[in-house]
Parts: sequence; structure tokens; C-alpha cells
Amino acid sequence: MSVDRVQETQSSEAEAVAAAASVHYYTTADVRLNVRSGPGTSYSIVGSLPGGSRVPIYCQSPGTTVSGTYGTSNIWDNISSGEYISDAYVQTGSDGYVTSRCS
Repeated sequence: MSVDRVQETQSSEAEAVAAAASVHYYTTADVRLNVRSGPGTSYSIVGSLPGGSRVPIYCQSPGTTVSGTYGTSNIWDNISSGEYISDAYVQTGSDGYVTSRCS
């Protein structure tokens, strides 16, 4: 393997570690949650989570306003590719955005 290839691999690994370190995990309310394909109740249900799940929040989007355990919010949390849950059911410690908006 060339020196250039080794340096490129090390840089890619460092970037992946830095990206993973910036993702925070939060606990959901003690209720079963629908996981949707987009940021709103009109999007299809693609799964569910048991109450008290720990989830990563990669980014957040505005969407349908929902009243839940932790208040009323129009913020939806992206927990995986094509998977969103209402922030009203996630204990983030904030009524606003806690990470960047999804693009």
C-alpha cells in the first residue's frame, strides 16, 4: 500500500470517528412510538420503538405539530436513514432544535 493510500485511509477513518462522536443519543418516552418515513403524521409508518428506547438524532426537521409526553412540537428527529419520530416524545432537555436541520 502506498504512503498516499495509508494517509487517505487514516483521514477517512478519523472523519468517520469525528462524525460518530457528534451524534448524541436521547431517551424516548415510556410509550410505544411509530417511526415514520418523513417528518409528519402523514408519512407512512416504517416501524415502531418500545418505550424508553435510546435513539441517535442525526438531524431534525419541521413537520406536523404533535402533542406528546414532553410537550407540543413540530420538530421531527431523524434517527436513521428515512426514519423519523416526533420530538414531543424524546427527552432532549430542550423545546427547540438540539442538532442541525436535515437537508
